[in-house]
Amino acid sequence: MVHGVTLDASPPEPYGQPMSIEEWEQMDEDAPGELVDGRLEEEEVADSPHEVIVSALLYVLLTWARHGNRRVLSSEARYALSDRRGRKPDISVFLTRDRKLPRRGATRYPPDIMIEVISPDPRNRRRDRIEKLNEYAAFGVRWYWLLDTEARTLEILRLGDEGRYVHAVDAASGRVDVPGCEGLTLDLDALWRELDDAIDAAAPSSRD
Repeated sequence: MVHGVTLDASPPEPYGQPMSIEEWEQMDEDAPGELVDGRLEEEEVADSPHEVIVSALLYVLLTWARHGNRRVLSSEARYALSDRRGRKPDISVFLTRDRKLPRRGATRYPPDIMIEVISPDPRNRRRDRIEKLNEYAAFGVRWYWLLDTEARTLEILRLGDEGRYVHAVDAASGRVDVPGCEGLTLDLDALWRELDDAIDAAAPSSRD
């Protein structure tokens, strides 16, 4: 209470508390958190480079998707990978619109592509490169893209016959004809220029 006025503060998310996949699905649409081993886990706190690259890539993908029977979803789309795991990738892509999405809750079948933009934090790097890599493969996601904002690299992984990802593309510059996506070319030089144009090159201040 401040000067007799009660502030309407939302309670903190119950990170670490047991939760079913059904409870996770029914959380408010803008509520943060992913479900890992039956417990709510805090999501990555995205920095500015992360958001710049996600926005730029979304624009390219949405433009491309309009010319085909495709669907592109942003970071609030929820996927129930199993009874105990739920994830929200930065971007997901369906190469056809043959199946409808649920009105509420999580989608329980895999998109064709899941995309994660990696931030420098070691915890986030491990989550994207190890944890989600294994989870998305088990879920049956055919293509997994990793964009590293610090190294400025693109990796495209393809799901192999043995249910494990194999590298299809490793690139840092130039134009990439994206495998599995007819007519889609990514201009990596233009993508990294988005960072240079948007992000202050000076080192962050050490002041509080």
